[in-house]
Amino acid sequence: GQLPTWLQGILLRNGPGMHTIGDSKYNHWFDGLALLHSFTFKNGEVYYRSKYLRSDTYNCNIEANRIVVSEFGTMAYPDPCKNIFAKAFSYLSHTIPEFTDNCLINIMKAGNDFYATGETNFIRKINPQTLETLEKVDYNKYVAVNVATSHPHYDSAGNVLNMGTSIVDKGKTKYLLFKIPSSVPEHEKKKSCFKHLEVVCSIPSRSLLHPSYYHSFGITENYIIFIEQPFRLDIVKMATAYIRGVSWASCLAFSKDDKTWFHFIDRKTKKEVSTKFYTDAMVFFHHVNAYEEDGHIIFDVIAYTDNSLYDMFYLKNLGKDFEENAKLTSIPTCKRFVVPLQFDKDAEVDSNLVTLPTTATAVKEKDGNIYCQPEILCEGIELPRINYAYNGKKYKYVFATQVQWSPVPTKIAKFNTQTKEMLHWGQDDCWPSEPIFVPSPDAKEEDDGVVLTCVVKTDPKDPPFLLVLDAKTFTELGRATVNVEMHMDLHGMFIPQQDVKTETE
Repeated sequence: GQLPTWLQGILLRNGPGMHTIGDSKYNHWFDGLALLHSFTFKNGEVYYRSKYLRSDTYNCNIEANRIVVSEFGTMAYPDPCKNIFAKAFSYLSHTIPEFTDNCLINIMKAGNDFYATGETNFIRKINPQTLETLEKVDYNKYVAVNVATSHPHYDSAGNVLNMGTSIVDKGKTKYLLFKIPSSVPEHEKKKSCFKHLEVVCSIPSRSLLHPSYYHSFGITENYIIFIEQPFRLDIVKMATAYIRGVSWASCLAFSKDDKTWFHFIDRKTKKEVSTKFYTDAMVFFHHVNAYEEDGHIIFDVIAYTDNSLYDMFYLKNLGKDFEENAKLTSIPTCKRFVVPLQFDKDAEVDSNLVTLPTTATAVKEKDGNIYCQPEILCEGIELPRINYAYNGKKYKYVFATQVQWSPVPTKIAKFNTQTKEMLHWGQDDCWPSEPIFVPSPDAKEEDDGVVLTCVVKTDPKDPPFLLVLDAKTFTELGRATVNVEMHMDLHGMFIPQQDVKTETE
């Protein structure tokens, strides 16, 4: 095929790549050592490159020729890199043992630099052209968080907004929203943008020792949306996991009879909206998008009725009977919640306060809380991406992977949230990854551009390829076949040519 001449830049992606070290194996697919790979588009040609993230975790494991640093689903013993018993018992004075810097989930841009990110307090700077691993950044030096998300947002000025959990800090557990500026003052050019990191606001956890797990958050023009779900970390269990010989993953629990609480923070006043909004118990990882309309906040998430998704990716479940074993007990559902921020305070109890045309409801209760029920937009999509120029604004299109009954994607989908139409791309024995939308330079409409995805084949002898689709019609424009093994990855970003610093810079 042919690539559009304007497509110039780097598609950079991240995901677990190595699951066996010496005689030891990780228990969970999400534990594998981070493998970065990139597709560089230059004058109609594509160049491929992949490299393991040379984290401290990677170096320790390779040196010992076994897994010596614990990951979320795999506890390692003993750790020759550190005196682990001193660490394990330090939870009495502090909460959580030191985490891994195996940043395997996503790529983040901060200032002019790019970082591999996971969900711990560590991120690793990388060179997007050579995939070299550079310095390690510890969020904890700049903000009191023990874990942070891998799905930050970027505002129009290029500042990074992200959330992390501060566990039992000064006797409180809270969720912190923080901002990393896109540039530093002229006279401090040598300093990193993290030195100017600021906490925008904090939300107290409903429980001191059971904070909610979250993988992403939402943003509109005026609000930050944080969902406190009843899928929680048990801090005491976490702090004692090493001694008890269990993984940190076993310290997560879902309470199906609890509520899911919505928090809305005003970006200007940095205060939380005082009305309490909630819905039924759900588990979700990805926000799709959010926007405001006529005094309402509208936000779309991909939700599950239980937490079985994580369990599917234990390596023991990913064997040859995978397709039989891995039937999702809960299908991912794209849910649209419509939350009225401005409503008649004298409205009657049990009345629906939503005034927009939607089947989503928000019902006022006796105690003043508001119970929200979503509109179901569609089922069976995951890893949603949008045209980021529409982030926080009213939008039409979601680009996603299609997961019908199994957690591994079989197709790429384009979903129209307004007409509910869905377009697909799929071929036999093809397993695509998260689709990334790249707008064309003179884009007039939301779907003017291309969609990029990496496709792995079932038969290891069939080479994997990068697929380029016309985002409007979902027809194939071209594919670049890679003659080496490619891993199934998680998330990534497209870096336009002008954002890539040249080596001399």
